[in-house]
Amino acid sequence: MVPAVTRSQDVLKGGEVHGSLQADAIYYLTDPETGITDSTLAGKLIRMNAFTEVNYSLGNFTAGMRFEAYLPPLTGYDAQYNGAGVPYWYVAYKNNYIDITAGNFYEQFGYGMILRTYQEWTLGFDNSLRGLRIKVMPSKGITLKGVYGVQRYYWEPYKDFNRGIVKGFDADFYLNDIFKNLAESRVKLTLGGAFVSNYQQGTTKDIPSGGKILALKLPENISNYGGRFNLNIGGFNWFTEYAHKINDPNALNNYVYKGGDGLFTNLSFSKPGLGISLMSKWIDNMSYKSDRSVVNNMVSINYLPAITKEHAYALASMYPYSTQPGGEVGVSGTVTMHFPKNSTLGGKTGMSVAGNFSQVNGIKRSPVNDTTYVGQTGTLGYASNFYGAGDMVFFQDANLEVTKKFGKKWKGIFTYLYQTYDKDVIESHAPGDFGTIYAQTGIADITWNITKKHALRWEIQGLWTKQDKGNWVASLLEFSISPSWFISVMDQYNYGNSDASQRLNYYTLGAGYTYHSTRILFSYGRQREGIICVGGVCRYVPATNGLTLTISSSF
Repeated sequence: MVPAVTRSQDVLKGGEVHGSLQADAIYYLTDPETGITDSTLAGKLIRMNAFTEVNYSLGNFTAGMRFEAYLPPLTGYDAQYNGAGVPYWYVAYKNNYIDITAGNFYEQFGYGMILRTYQEWTLGFDNSLRGLRIKVMPSKGITLKGVYGVQRYYWEPYKDFNRGIVKGFDADFYLNDIFKNLAESRVKLTLGGAFVSNYQQGTTKDIPSGGKILALKLPENISNYGGRFNLNIGGFNWFTEYAHKINDPNALNNYVYKGGDGLFTNLSFSKPGLGISLMSKWIDNMSYKSDRSVVNNMVSINYLPAITKEHAYALASMYPYSTQPGGEVGVSGTVTMHFPKNSTLGGKTGMSVAGNFSQVNGIKRSPVNDTTYVGQTGTLGYASNFYGAGDMVFFQDANLEVTKKFGKKWKGIFTYLYQTYDKDVIESHAPGDFGTIYAQTGIADITWNITKKHALRWEIQGLWTKQDKGNWVASLLEFSISPSWFISVMDQYNYGNSDASQRLNYYTLGAGYTYHSTRILFSYGRQREGIICVGGVCRYVPATNGLTLTISSSF
């Protein structure tokens, strides 16, 4: 008889284990100036978000799991995350023709307007599907996908069918691989299409409306389908995706029976020294969730792409845009130019310039008849025209960034932006609570490479507005020792606040150490309140004060 340990060694021989982990822990301090008290923290002064993900592969087989712990969750994350467990696991088999996954998985059809499941740790967002995914490549240039499953909703059991069952099919056809006579063509074309259906039990629902209770009959199967193409000719690339969703009365659209539509298009051109990108999108009633009663970010089946620029600097990101699934029309354009060394504009060291403009308006709505108002519960809701933009500007951002080297040791990044921000719409406040904010921001980011290993970076930022909390100034000083150490000090000062008691300094002291793939960050200070957005998906961040420790690693 072969000893058990030998059989185990045979199974494991040739296998590989990879994974990652991260822990974000904060010890919160009370802070009367910012209104942070023990009661606002619910008495939980020490909080932590953490995960460990492990993946094992052996030949064509892979398996993995993720353990998560929220003990309790950091402030700003939904309290429903409180707890610990394994919300994500999978087993998979893959060869040149088929890829099968059972368990949890993330998938995207096209650009995501029909289906996209993904995880974003900084937002506390996870809409993974648990079920079955099959991907087939029957011949070169053809990819077919099928999915079936139920989405994650915090720690709720998957057998809880308040959430729907999501079923979908997707197909991609790369014509240059399918047709041999196109293999060497400069024109590259991919066509695709997808269909997704969500089945949610329950055909009736009582909805309060106008002092009455409406007994609504609800569809149990909600489908979303559409097509896309990607055309490439030399330096030109054109991608477009269209999606149509059938009538889907839900909590976000006030239970109206109007269908939804979405169109996203991106036209780009690039050559050495020049890049141009033009984007546009039209969204009309495109919230699509596997539970019609959910109003937060969870259980979203589809993704509505953002076209506005995501800014990294503290004050530039104070007013980020959150995609409005109820309806929006947007355009965006970016031009990037690089002037080489010893050119007229580049000088001795070269220079890069990037300009971006984006604007998002609401859509134009009109009553469907003379007896109902726009958005009335239990009706068709409203009438709208294709790409019919309304007069209300939700968001506008015009920005310019110049990157310039000054000799071998000095580099500067200089940014200016002007923003229009409808706070009531974007942050879901009642009309007239805050109104529209008009803000200008200027930034200078200077790096001095003292030696090959030592660098000093200084940021100075200013934000000027007559609305909201008024003017801000911020500065950061960071010293780094490559490749392992950095230490920084930052302060954001709200000197223009109309309330003198709120003209506060939001200071932060931080240090970090990196060893191979392990990174440890420690900081102390205040965090101003606001919203953080990734790809147009956002969460609210309350004001905090405390000690923060972050540890991340991969293996």
